[in-house]
Amino acid sequence: MVGAVPAACGTHARAYIHGETGYPAVLKKSDIDPQTYRDAMARFAGAVHVLTTDGPAGRRGTTIIATCSVSDHPPTILACINRENVSNAVFWDNGVFALNTLGGQHQDLANAFSGLTGLTQDERFAKGEWTRLSTGAPVLVDSMMSLDCEIIETTDMATHRVLYGKVTGVRIGDSLDPLTYFNRAYRVL
Repeated sequence: MVGAVPAACGTHARAYIHGETGYPAVLKKSDIDPQTYRDAMARFAGAVHVLTTDGPAGRRGTTIIATCSVSDHPPTILACINRENVSNAVFWDNGVFALNTLGGQHQDLANAFSGLTGLTQDERFAKGEWTRLSTGAPVLVDSMMSLDCEIIETTDMATHRVLYGKVTGVRIGDSLDPLTYFNRAYRVL
């Protein structure tokens, strides 16, 4: 049975096909090209974080903005990282991560962990002062906030892997001007 999405859903609503249960079974794919999508996402302002891990698989850190709270009971967050970068496998292999929220003074650190500078992991970590909470993942001493997490689930979506982390430790730093990323540049609020 073919149905139409109600007009209230917008002029770009797509028709869908019902499966035997009456629930949508197949959605029409988008015709949006990747560059147009990236250009649109450049208008999406986000807080800048360094996601870190350490354990039997090794130590790694990377700059991200794709993260959010999932629940406060139990405290759970998610972080998205590129799974096509084979170096990122260390995160799920270790089973832990720390999310370190950066302030305005951390722009050089964000650049170092972005991968665009060519620095090794050791050189990246040398640009900050680190401690550890419960999982052993590196926690930035002067971060605005750090969440120490055990990975409880992962989901693959296109080029990325979503890491769901149960928060096992929290470090709250000074209330600083946050570092954000907007229109392909760092900005400080």
